[in-house]
Amino acid sequence: MRYHKDIIFEKPRAEEIRRLGLLPADLHFHTRHSDSVTSVRDALKLAARRGIGLAITDHNQTSGVVEAGRHKSNVSLIPGIEVSASDGPHLLLYFYSAADLVDFYRRHVEKNRGEGPFTAIRLDTEEILDRREGYACIAAEAHPCGYAFLNRGVERCVAGRCIGQEVFSRLDALEVICGGMARSHNLKAAGLAAAHRLGRTGGTDGHLLHELGGVVTCAEAETVEEFLDAVARRETVIIGRERPLVEKAVMGTAVLPHHLPYTVPILRARWEQGFPRIRKFVRGRLNRAVFPRPDGEEDAAADSAARGGAR
Repeated sequence: MRYHKDIIFEKPRAEEIRRLGLLPADLHFHTRHSDSVTSVRDALKLAARRGIGLAITDHNQTSGVVEAGRHKSNVSLIPGIEVSASDGPHLLLYFYSAADLVDFYRRHVEKNRGEGPFTAIRLDTEEILDRREGYACIAAEAHPCGYAFLNRGVERCVAGRCIGQEVFSRLDALEVICGGMARSHNLKAAGLAAAHRLGRTGGTDGHLLHELGGVVTCAEAETVEEFLDAVARRETVIIGRERPLVEKAVMGTAVLPHHLPYTVPILRARWEQGFPRIRKFVRGRLNRAVFPRPDGEEDAAADSAARGGAR
């Protein structure tokens, strides 16, 4: 699969990026305010040392952004949040002001949080996008092709007819390089962004301090407002690489203790998100059992599938 020339799978070099007049920023990073072991202070110090901007995007939470605003730092801070929708996708919402982010959280997220603070809230994707209307806000979808066993992503939801195709028209961007995904998933996300003429973002989805800045979104901007405008206008360059499998395992081990106390609500949320697909599968099997196709049709279907797989 070919991907856009402005999506570069290389290690970011912040100094070189800045010399080109671009601001690099990691747009997907977690702190102790959700399921990370990284403090806000340490994240800010490292971002300043590496010369990159930062969006703290804790799960269903804004207290990390509020804390960051209290620190004296020259880091370009993009107010953000990762909201887990009840039907599966994770929406990355970036606000032009921290005050608007906090207002959105208090009005729409906080009161809809479930038993598990990092699991899906009681709003689906369409409802979350409805509620962000009226705010100066950019809506991107994190890892849109989905983490295996963790969430389906908008691409899987649309393919499974759990969400309508029109959802793409309501998004401003897709995350086309996510540090926690496989290359094949990121390439597919890049193709989706191009097909639907959406902006592109990238971030590490980091939970450990050393991961910060491994994937950056770059834009010709000096302020948060100019940066987000560039995302909306599809004028970004995404640079970064996925984490090796060993590093993903280390990150998973570090995050696990944060999730263990909420095992039951997490499993319940996974079941509820996966139920439509399970129901569709069962109905399909029952229909084939009750209304079997003639042998000739089944043979033709098998031949067609085989030819399609051989392409």
